[in-house]
Amino acid sequence: MDDATLQELGWDDAWASELEQLGEDNLVAGRIAAQHRGEFVLWTAAGELRAELPGRIRYDAGVSGVLPAVGDWVAARVRALEGRATIHTVLPRRSTISRKEVLTGSLPQVLAANVDIAFLLTGLDADFSIRRLERYLVLAWESGAAPVVVLTKTDLCPDAAEKLLEVERVAIGVPVHPVSNVTGEGLDAVREHLRPATSSVLLGSSGVGKSTLINRIAGDEVMRTSEVAPDGTGRHTTTHRQLIRLPDGALVIDTPGLRELQLWDGDSSAAFADIEALAADCRFSDCAHVHEPGCAVLGAVDDGMLELDRLRSWRKLQRELASIAARADRRLQAERKRRWKQHTRSMRKAKW
Repeated sequence: MDDATLQELGWDDAWASELEQLGEDNLVAGRIAAQHRGEFVLWTAAGELRAELPGRIRYDAGVSGVLPAVGDWVAARVRALEGRATIHTVLPRRSTISRKEVLTGSLPQVLAANVDIAFLLTGLDADFSIRRLERYLVLAWESGAAPVVVLTKTDLCPDAAEKLLEVERVAIGVPVHPVSNVTGEGLDAVREHLRPATSSVLLGSSGVGKSTLINRIAGDEVMRTSEVAPDGTGRHTTTHRQLIRLPDGALVIDTPGLRELQLWDGDSSAAFADIEALAADCRFSDCAHVHEPGCAVLGAVDDGMLELDRLRSWRKLQRELASIAARADRRLQAERKRRWKQHTRSMRKAKW
């Protein structure tokens, strides 16, 4: 962290009001810039501090699922002589980029918090996948951040214009910028989205060029990168989420490549606005768009106005979101039941 003020890190009167409402005079504001092995790097008015969590927050997270994440504003108690702090409260988030934790878990994993823009990076090489991009768009729309699609490696793609049209058909109402980190093509268009004291996050697969893009925009090597592989593909470099302040004052969160993206929660209507618009003309208001008579969505598929693969992708996401919601509900019920039993046992011991 340089000599940036809290305001230059995104702090404002609304955040100050949230801190004041806690009613404790010994708390200071800080923004989480990174996490390392259970500790957090906290940017405060007193400089950069190492911070830890009290057991209370970890315990409560068993039900709420809320643990501090990079980008969060927190209230903390500072031990200035030690250069350390203890996080007391995570202030309410304005936006949350989260996915379901990997494998069979049912808790959310927050990738970034309090960002204004979510840059969704897809390479125009073997990484290119429209179906995966649809998932990124659902994730971004539901987060509260504004999505921006960045198509990297235009210098490696002879049919970039064709793929751009393909992306624009699914990224409805979303800016799409083809870029090359080698030639610099399209970088100015990406820079226009960055403003001092505003925050953004870069999301994409490993090797898609997130760290290199940050370096090109910054005009300096602020993030470590690796040489590309012999086939021209990128190599994974970023190992943890990290908040970076660019020379122009914009704040960017770089993230490790996502090997999988299971959605945690959300409404896919914004990312599938074309299907939602067609569904308004279905004969039945609860039409599932599978085999119902008078289904405008199926009619659009028959007429060639809507790709069948896109409808299948929408159906898959609906099933996935419903399954996650049911699993999360069962987990919450089980955790509350466990804690109630624990409380009852402790009360009985105290009585005797």
